[in-house]
Amino acid sequence: MSNADTIAAIATAAGRGGIGVVRLSGRAVQSIAPILLGKLPGPRHATLCNFLAEDGSAIDQGIAIYFQAPHSFTGEDVLELQGHGGPAVLQVLLRRCLSLGARLAEPGEFTRRAYLNDKLDLAQAESVADLIDAASAEAAKSAMRSLQGEFSRQVHGLVDAVIGLRMLVEATLDFPEEEIDFLEQADAPGKLAEIRSRLEKVLQTARQGSILREGLSVVLIGQPNVGKSSLLNRLAGEEVAIVTDVAGTTRDTIRLAVELDGVPLHIIDTAGLRATLDEVEKIGIARTWAAVEKAGVAVLLIDAVRGAAGSDGEILARLPATLPVVRVFNKIDLAQQAPRLIKDGGHTDIYLSAKTGAGIELLRDHLLQIAGWQPSGEGMFMARERHLRALLAAREHLALAGEQQNQPELMAEELRLAQEALSLITGEFGSDDLLGEIFSRFCIGK
Repeated sequence: MSNADTIAAIATAAGRGGIGVVRLSGRAVQSIAPILLGKLPGPRHATLCNFLAEDGSAIDQGIAIYFQAPHSFTGEDVLELQGHGGPAVLQVLLRRCLSLGARLAEPGEFTRRAYLNDKLDLAQAESVADLIDAASAEAAKSAMRSLQGEFSRQVHGLVDAVIGLRMLVEATLDFPEEEIDFLEQADAPGKLAEIRSRLEKVLQTARQGSILREGLSVVLIGQPNVGKSSLLNRLAGEEVAIVTDVAGTTRDTIRLAVELDGVPLHIIDTAGLRATLDEVEKIGIARTWAAVEKAGVAVLLIDAVRGAAGSDGEILARLPATLPVVRVFNKIDLAQQAPRLIKDGGHTDIYLSAKTGAGIELLRDHLLQIAGWQPSGEGMFMARERHLRALLAAREHLALAGEQQNQPELMAEELRLAQEALSLITGEFGSDDLLGEIFSRFCIGK
């Protein structure tokens, strides 16, 4: 990948639409535009023009906007061609741009150039993809805060504080006979405690942002005919799964994304678990156990009329030891019971009716608790798993620095490692492999 190239791509989603956008970025934009448009539009002005084919005929008519470097998203000369959103005409227009010297952009290459040209830091660049992929309004707002730099500002604030403490500690290394007293007089322990406290607040907010981004995978399991599909329909608010009195109706896993308080839940309805000679049902049961292995929480449905049976215990015993499990006693309307939540030791039992909806809020609230969701209001930002790992690594190094306050050399080294871990988030320290992994997951036109 070379930044010397001029790149082009369709920047709008596949399929038909009222408007489609082809974007170009690079040095050749100023030479391509006069051929393609008949002129180079004035910077940052929307210009109505024909998009011209090689023979001078019009491919399409639309709006061209020229963003002159460095005042553009990528920091390079950028040309956006806003035409009609038909797939065929957009492909013809893209091929025309490629014939004039541009090459097809790789996934995420526009945003990567913005990062390399210091228009965005790495956390902001990642938030572009998070904003596009946001599964809820809350996730979109958090991604926008990250894009506007809220996460980066907090990380930079921590880095600056660590650097300040490093300077203080390293300044004592040339005067070993006075170093301990000097650090105490300068309140190095207090400064370190303050940094650690600030880091904990950022980590908590990042964890919430990670929940918004990743959501929680919930697998519904149990014997046939206990109401798994009915519960899926109730959580979804619509009839997405077939419900009958015939055991074994669900033969395959059904996956559905729902939103609870802005948190995406990925719910998987599975085939009933029982001994069977039906080959198709066996395949469905095998897929049920495969879904359990990847789940974040298992909801074991039990018939409230019949109560827990030996086979329910066998299902529980087979579940991974580290997987959170909620036992849901369904059909309380038939058992004439009230909805309730009971915590017994390490188990949580919820009594509800998927048919009437009684007790559903108890389950929803409990699933959010398992996800670790704690609504924190304004100021939340989007975070990824790698951000959490970096923050946790910084926390560990800061803790070790606190243990080494009588040995300034070791304390200074731990502070350096904490700074490096934090700087990985915004991209001050990083590797080409990391960048390639991040930007390869973007859309082609971003």
